[in-house]
Amino acid sequence: MKIDHTAIWVNDLEGERDFFIKYFDCTVNEKYVNPTKRFSSYFLTFPDGGRIEIMKKNNIGPAGMDISLGYAHIALNAGSREKVDSLTWLMQRNGIIIESGPRVTGDGYYESVILDPENNRIEIVSE
Repeated sequence: MKIDHTAIWVNDLEGERDFFIKYFDCTVNEKYVNPTKRFSSYFLTFPDGGRIEIMKKNNIGPAGMDISLGYAHIALNAGSREKVDSLTWLMQRNGIIIESGPRVTGDGYYESVILDPENNRIEIVSE
């Protein structure tokens, strides 16, 4: 077994798509639209084949509290500490919120935690 993809509800589908393309070298499929359900989505594919589906539906409300049950974060492996550092500093220069790091965590990862344009946590990691 392997995870096929993770899905995230978003408000700005194109903005989120552009974020993942710019910073994580994702490719994207054609936009899927279901007008009856007022639903649309993109699949973002990482260079190693992992995928995230970003989805928008008109009646999805805003996220609740800062920390709640459910989705906590996505961890994306940059491959090296140098890449974690360079990507973190690039994002910071471009106004992306850096929540923490780069640092070595208690469980041995080297990571930065950033917030994407919709405040979803993304760990950029290297072992």
